[in-house]
Amino acid sequence: MTQNISLPTLTLKSKREKSLLQRHPWVFSGAVQRIAPEAQSGDLVEVLQENGAYLGIGFYDANSQITCRMVHLGRQRVEINEEFWFQKLKQAYDIRQEYIKDAQTNAYRLIHAEGDFLPGLIADVYADVVVLQILTKGTEKIYPLLVAGLKRLGFAHVYLKNKENTQRFEKTSLKGGWLTEATSPKVNILEHGLKFEVNVEEGQKTGFFLDQRENRQLLMKYAYQKTVLNAFGYTGGFSVYALAGGAKHVHSVDISKEATELCTQNILSNFGEDAPHTALAQDCFEFLKTTPEKYEVMVLDPPAFAKNKRSVKNATRGYISLNELGLKKLAPGGILFTFSCSGSIDRDTFRKIVFTACASVGREVRILHQITQPLDHPVSIYHPEGEYLKGLVLYVS
Repeated sequence: MTQNISLPTLTLKSKREKSLLQRHPWVFSGAVQRIAPEAQSGDLVEVLQENGAYLGIGFYDANSQITCRMVHLGRQRVEINEEFWFQKLKQAYDIRQEYIKDAQTNAYRLIHAEGDFLPGLIADVYADVVVLQILTKGTEKIYPLLVAGLKRLGFAHVYLKNKENTQRFEKTSLKGGWLTEATSPKVNILEHGLKFEVNVEEGQKTGFFLDQRENRQLLMKYAYQKTVLNAFGYTGGFSVYALAGGAKHVHSVDISKEATELCTQNILSNFGEDAPHTALAQDCFEFLKTTPEKYEVMVLDPPAFAKNKRSVKNATRGYISLNELGLKKLAPGGILFTFSCSGSIDRDTFRKIVFTACASVGREVRILHQITQPLDHPVSIYHPEGEYLKGLVLYVS
């Protein structure tokens, strides 16, 4: 590859290059000495040391504390063109083809932002549909090249799912909708041979929680002949797996009536009308406070309580309260799957949260598994911030 022609430059302050030399992909505003006046948010910029030495190329963002997200790191200059972006897509695609996609699973995350060295982009595959979340102005500017690359990989249908926060904070303007030929928004997928319907237009996130795929499979091991509660059950991912594992009865609880209806449909598609399952559209906190039932297996998989660092304190109280309620409704010898998907709550903090809840309730608790996101949600070893999902499987006496 050849050198880019006249990219704007971003120069770091003295001795602020260490993190980039260690391949962390973010440049924070406090490290910037100067930025070329012609640089606009979303532009690619060359990042230089104070002495002018080249460090790489990234997306500039004038509106964020993270002033630059690197797409190329190293002393060697490269040309950022259509082939550059395609090779990033293809490398990620090849990993998924080798280790995930098969006759039993056709839904997976194709691009996990910095984990796949493509900051500002989430791409989830549902059968022959790719759902994009464009999270930065920089990624928005190159989206036609990304769509072209996805077509080269064989995907005919690409749908853009906007996030309101992205439009507000990143000043993106691309409207959500089909970026290619439209198809039905309802896509039938397979996951470990189990059937699910995903609505890519109306569902949460990109339509389904792909990051729990392996943890759902683990639940099967513990569900046989057990009563199971799937709290914050959404469209029934954990519920389907519990029934596939031979659960005696499953309760799926979610505040969304639409989600519980689709949960019921997913149960029907896999097990027919006689499946031992009940779906309840109810607030999970209220349900746990009022239900007389004592469950033998319980899943607590709430939405992110901490959207940013400022909300960690309130989120911590919420997680403690939820786990206290859950532990009180778990039968002796029960199994608790408990999760946090808040990126601002790290693994150690979450473990302390669960410890606090266990101590408050006063029960004997053993950790059986410490679990996280699957391999199609990879974490760059240089960017630990990409590890957002953490969970514990507990044996509660």
